[in-house]
Amino acid sequence: MIIGVVGLGLIGGSVAKAIKHSTPHTVLGRDISEPVLRKAILLNAIDDALTDEKLSTCDMIIVATYPSTCIDFVKTYSPKFKTDAIVMDCCGTKSAVCRELFPLAEKTGFTFIGAHPMAGLEYSGFDNAQRKLFNNASIILVPPQNTSLELLQKIKQFWRNLGFSDFEITTPERHDRIIAYTSQLAHVVSSAYIKSPTAVEHTGFSAGSYKDMTRVARLNENMWTELFLENSENLGKELDIVINNLTQYRTAIKNKDATVLKELLKQGRLCKEKADKGEERT
Repeated sequence: MIIGVVGLGLIGGSVAKAIKHSTPHTVLGRDISEPVLRKAILLNAIDDALTDEKLSTCDMIIVATYPSTCIDFVKTYSPKFKTDAIVMDCCGTKSAVCRELFPLAEKTGFTFIGAHPMAGLEYSGFDNAQRKLFNNASIILVPPQNTSLELLQKIKQFWRNLGFSDFEITTPERHDRIIAYTSQLAHVVSSAYIKSPTAVEHTGFSAGSYKDMTRVARLNENMWTELFLENSENLGKELDIVINNLTQYRTAIKNKDATVLKELLKQGRLCKEKADKGEERT
């Protein structure tokens, strides 16, 4: 196949590198940064630039950009797509993207499937892209309702060849509801946690728990602002829950109420055990 990758940041760059390393496909890349594009070609992460003219040659197009940019790109260039082309995004939210692009794909003739690789680093950009980033990772696929089983198997095999080992198929709404908790809330909490004045004194006093809590505070504020606001209702509900829970802990500690505090900590331990058991069953 000829595969176009739009956006050569951490995820798009890693997708391009993984395709080049593990498949015989030709990879064409596109990025707003000309230096990034040149570097990708020099490092053999892509075979050539994905120009407007070459869009019509692509059997598959993977758009690894912010949600709004993804929607704008596909709307603008969809007349150039092959009618049997497969187009997938890599955005961190799905409702807004799929709401716009499912009907456009049906009208125009190409196939659009939402995809969210559950892999990443606290660093962004092409310089941090890795061909092994997706090894044993999970990917969430969000297909339209009429997608054939044969096509889904083809899509799964494509991503499997890049290293993914776990596949979740869901709806845009369910994706955004769960991602609000598993990803977005964690980034908000990490960002808030690191703002303590005590953080600058952590050296020599911190270990794994500090590193785990603060790792994703080193985020791309432009991208995460868009993702948070795209999913504000779901994320807002999760924030209300965690704020309520923290308030209970604060009250018990302030009142030196060992009985309540012990019960709160026990509940947390039991919730973790229950969540881990659910993970083992999947």
